[in-house]
Amino acid sequence: MSDAYSEELLAQVAALPALPGVYRYFDAQGALLYVGKALHLKRRVASYFQKNHGETRIGHMVGKIARLETTVVRSEAEALLLENNLIKSLQPRYNILFRDDKSYPYLKITGLAAQDGTGHTPGQRFARLGYYRGAVDAKHRYFGPYPSGWAVKETIELLQKVFRLRTCEDSVFANRTRPCLLYQIKRCTAPCIGLIDPQTYAHDVAHAEALLRGETHDVLGQLQASMAAHSERLEFEQAAQLRDQITALSRVLHQQAIETVSDKDVDILAARVQGGRACVNLAMVRGGRHLGDRAYFPVQVQEAAAMFQPDEDAPSTEGHDSIETRVLHAFILQHYVGHPVPPILVSSAPVSKALLQVLSEQSGQRMVAVHQPRQQRRAWLDMAQHNADLQLARLLAEEGSQQARTRALAQVLDVPQEDLALLRIECFDISHTSGEATQASCVVFEQHKMQASQYRRYKIEGITGGDDYAAMRQVLERRYSKVAQALHEAGGGSQARLPDLVLVDGGKGQVGVAREVFTALGLDVSRIVGVEKGEGRKVGLEELVFADGRAKVSLGKDSAALMLVAQIRDEAHRFAITGMRAARAKVRVGASQLEDIPGIGPKKRARLLQQFGGVRGVASASVQDLRTVDGISPALAEVIYQALR
Repeated sequence: MSDAYSEELLAQVAALPALPGVYRYFDAQGALLYVGKALHLKRRVASYFQKNHGETRIGHMVGKIARLETTVVRSEAEALLLENNLIKSLQPRYNILFRDDKSYPYLKITGLAAQDGTGHTPGQRFARLGYYRGAVDAKHRYFGPYPSGWAVKETIELLQKVFRLRTCEDSVFANRTRPCLLYQIKRCTAPCIGLIDPQTYAHDVAHAEALLRGETHDVLGQLQASMAAHSERLEFEQAAQLRDQITALSRVLHQQAIETVSDKDVDILAARVQGGRACVNLAMVRGGRHLGDRAYFPVQVQEAAAMFQPDEDAPSTEGHDSIETRVLHAFILQHYVGHPVPPILVSSAPVSKALLQVLSEQSGQRMVAVHQPRQQRRAWLDMAQHNADLQLARLLAEEGSQQARTRALAQVLDVPQEDLALLRIECFDISHTSGEATQASCVVFEQHKMQASQYRRYKIEGITGGDDYAAMRQVLERRYSKVAQALHEAGGGSQARLPDLVLVDGGKGQVGVAREVFTALGLDVSRIVGVEKGEGRKVGLEELVFADGRAKVSLGKDSAALMLVAQIRDEAHRFAITGMRAARAKVRVGASQLEDIPGIGPKKRARLLQQFGGVRGVASASVQDLRTVDGISPALAEVIYQALR
């Protein structure tokens, strides 16, 4: 082993067991570098330290390792689960990371299944179709997930055309006295005023659910049998209604190109890697219908690719060591563990047996992965691969353009260009309405893109309304006073870091305020740049104003550097004004009254406001009315009633 590592670390590696487990590498500051799994911990971890990796990415990472931790597990499946949980929660620097997206939409049918249309209220007797995002529960029926909101809305329209189920809220449904427009255009049977009986409506709901499950031929057969039965009993009006329903369903099936293959619920996954970036395209088939696709772009692909070392104990499978396979495996773990998974995955690369075992145990059904499909599955996979190629090409083109803008701005400002990905810009803006609800925003640009997770809003208080200079002084002091203190106390060893550029939306006045704050804090004023409106405040005529006395710079409307400055400034303005409007609305409407009630979170608050039309409507509602809102228990309804009086 190399002499570059401490004896303590090497002794720890030598003492590792020959068992399956998960290992974690940390640097000298305690930051997590990498999480990996192994069937043989000792052999896998030792392989990182037994040779000289030189100036490669893996050598750079291994040179930072100061400490390691391991956890022994019983099987490769357990190692996979633990590795995935640690990656998702700790976001290591050298692992492939996908954004944890829990926002998939569902199609929701309210209430529990009932063939006879029974229920305590009219809203329960007549189930409602709806668009839904969030955690599913046992109170209603959910179909999906869908790749986009558009796919859900298209499916709702399909069911409206054929089965004419209601989509209105319960509060609207309960107060109708005459049919709405949807009844007039034959998209609803008007159960709100009793134009259809509960039993017939329940049958329509059952047929809609069967269609969503892909039982298309069964639904058509049942409708045709019912039509024939009504005809034999000379019930021609009912038979005509069923005939129209069959016609509508046949037309929709033809227009929507619903597949007739045996596959009902399938996910198709295609991974592509190019230019150091990767794309995973996920297409969904539900109920035999291809619902569209969605593209995902992981980060840290190159770092993770360099870190990967084949597991000598794992069974060799052709293609398992490719970067596309590693990206695909990372996506499957981070996407499906904890989320619904269909019984069939069609993938562009093989999926390991251990991963399939994990997914099977989670879903309670046998999972099958096919990476060399035929017929319809091949067509689906080809489509997903083509879309992955297109999305990746678009991303690389956009990133190339953004990197060119970053380079152009660095040249204008004479900023070092050794690693432009590390160039950090923070931009500040002030927003208010006639001095009311003043808010300051700070947005961050780094890695050639806006970093939304690092945005910050500051509530400005204790100043004269409309005094933008005082507001700018306050936000800069609050943002950089602690940074300055850390830099002065620790000298060059502090982890605190000033941005390379501080943009303020304003001219000499705002730049002067920023210079005074930085001078008082002992910080470098050359980092401050103001974005001053040009003649006539026209877009493209902005000028850059410097706090260190340099002459103004006019970039010209076609300048790539100005495009980047305008992008960052506009994002700061957007972020500030949305915060200001939210604060102003809270003051004027009194919505904070609901937020202050224990047990009322954002979702319950939104349901209350939606059902009763605002805080005043909630305040005037009775305890019985409040209990009708989904998620509001009798005890919580009483608390709300008392709190708003």
